[in-house]
Amino acid sequence: MKPHFGVFIFCVLSLFSDVLSLKKEDCEVCITVVDRFSQSLTDSIKKDTKLIEAEFKKFCKNLKGKENRFCYYLGGLEESATGILGELSRPISWLMPPDKICEKLKKKDSQICDLRYDKTIDLKTVDLKKLKVRDLKKVLSDWDETCEGCIEKTDFIKRIEELKPKYMRNEL
Repeated sequence: MKPHFGVFIFCVLSLFSDVLSLKKEDCEVCITVVDRFSQSLTDSIKKDTKLIEAEFKKFCKNLKGKENRFCYYLGGLEESATGILGELSRPISWLMPPDKICEKLKKKDSQICDLRYDKTIDLKTVDLKKLKVRDLKKVLSDWDETCEGCIEKTDFIKRIEELKPKYMRNEL
């Protein structure tokens, strides 16, 4: 009976690892960049970690915004203070999927999964109550406005509603 118990434990742990694995929205910049980079490599390059690292540095030269910041964190830019490129190149050489690579990278540097693409929010159609507080704060930040004393989500929504006429012109 003991072998069956081991199989049971393995199955339960497998289920938890799927539930606990990163989703794209949890670490969107990392997963997107790693996936795009990995897809750009030939099979022969994927076998050599040094070639992967060299290609990543070339790949990073043209990236902007959050993707450039991601490269900085990994050490893919000349101005990067530190480097954990081995944490990217080895898993790629093992053909590990991007979400698992980003999971490993997050353990080395938690900032990696804090990077998020800027959302474009259509304030004419969006239900502000459905946005996250960080998105509401971004709207105010984009307008160079603050929300003094705002604590609750409803405070931010109220402030945005007050400022909407100033920043949103009715187009005919």
